[in-house]
Amino acid sequence: MSEGKRYSLIKPTLQTPFHIDFNWWQQHDSNWRVYLQSYLCEECSESYKDFDEKTLIDWVDPDTGEVQRVDGLLHALITHCANQPGFITDHTTMVDSVFRYFLANGNTPLTPVELAEGIGKPANTILRTFTGSKVFKGIRPVSS
Repeated sequence: MSEGKRYSLIKPTLQTPFHIDFNWWQQHDSNWRVYLQSYLCEECSESYKDFDEKTLIDWVDPDTGEVQRVDGLLHALITHCANQPGFITDHTTMVDSVFRYFLANGNTPLTPVELAEGIGKPANTILRTFTGSKVFKGIRPVSS
């Protein structure tokens, strides 16, 4: 097995938490930032059109007051754009709905059951989709 590829011998279940693994996505899709920019709302799209792809911003954790440097694009998506009306619609594909739902909840890990409640799709379908051989949009089980 090559370094960086670790496979779990435990098969994910309906109770396994998933998230967007941005590290995986960065390693497997050179256009990931362009893709994320397509999710920006009109206001943020205008604001971020001239930003360098590695623009970091200062973010203050509201609970601890700690200042952290974070990716400006991801921050805008998670804290603003994902909370706009129409970010997830009844016509959004399941994979895209799950991806958008993770953005809207700050990428907090969720089980297929919790995702099903949030997007209105069957939990078993969500589990089968995200545990197949193909990784969709970096959505993977949370590694222990």
